[in-house]
Amino acid sequence: MAQKFRKIGVLTSGGDAPGMSAAVRAVTRAANARGVQVMGIIGGYRGMIHDEMIELPNREVSNKIMLSGTFLYSDRCLEFKEEEGMQKAIATLKKHDIDGVIAIGGDGTFRGAPDLTNHGIPSIGLPGTIDNDITATDNTIGFDTAMNTVIELVDKLRDTCESHARCNVVEVMGRGAGWLTLRGGIAGAADVILIPEIPYDIDKVIDKIEERDANGSKFTIIAVAEGAISKEDAKLSKKEYKEKMKNYKYPSVSYEVAAKIQEKTGREVRVTVPGHMQRGGSPCPYDRVFASRLGAEAGKLILKDEYGFMVGYKNREIVKVPLEDVAGKLKMIDPDASIIKEAKLLGICFGD
Repeated sequence: MAQKFRKIGVLTSGGDAPGMSAAVRAVTRAANARGVQVMGIIGGYRGMIHDEMIELPNREVSNKIMLSGTFLYSDRCLEFKEEEGMQKAIATLKKHDIDGVIAIGGDGTFRGAPDLTNHGIPSIGLPGTIDNDITATDNTIGFDTAMNTVIELVDKLRDTCESHARCNVVEVMGRGAGWLTLRGGIAGAADVILIPEIPYDIDKVIDKIEERDANGSKFTIIAVAEGAISKEDAKLSKKEYKEKMKNYKYPSVSYEVAAKIQEKTGREVRVTVPGHMQRGGSPCPYDRVFASRLGAEAGKLILKDEYGFMVGYKNREIVKVPLEDVAGKLKMIDPDASIIKEAKLLGICFGD
């Protein structure tokens, strides 16, 4: 039987994550080893629409495994969500005789991949996001590296925080889910961790600070997910909350937490927002190996005519999950999960 796939495209989309380049490298090498040509699509779905592509023979992916970000660039393309944009993308793929696409990214990327499959272009998804919020996979490409970045930051903050007997609030990425804040906060020995899944009471946070003071610890590290929410705000309807945010006087929730602590205790509170630094840096060894394994498996699947899947990782095994079971489904932390209970035993406060 003749091989169906002669040429495939690979793209990275959405927020960049350390290890994306390693995944592209793995896809390319796995496909080229089986005689299949690979085209790199520049700038995600935008590049697909506007015909921005490069050939990826093995030599083009040499020395890419250690790169931060993505050498194929990335974008959040609203045009691709419209039928006109989709048709332009399909026309580009057909122009280059591309038989299938491997898309590396987060939830937005996975929403687009099934659309390609439904339009006759078989697609495979790889989970690439520092937020680790993709369902049906235990880990995502870039999460471990980002967690190491958070740990390094918190370790350094502790030095100056303790020297000045301050309270320091550090804002960690994660608008919809608190995985990076939770795991980074535990590993960095934060005293308070505030995540979207557990609405906080600022008075409980202050109680923790005062408890530490009474025990002789004059400094406190508070890790706050950018999507953390107070118990008061959690009670509001979506409409009420949206209306409140129109007049929100703080740059972010971290500044609100800091302001309220300072107001109620008189303590000096500093806020650190590392922002997109958390996306940067060369991928750690775990992410290099992880991305390589997922990329190789994706290349193998699409060549076996098995598409419409996300390649994930569950219980230490590579798995394939239908994309329709993944797209649009955020993986959030269960407030009753064992990791939360264990963290509380360590004395970490969640403000609940």
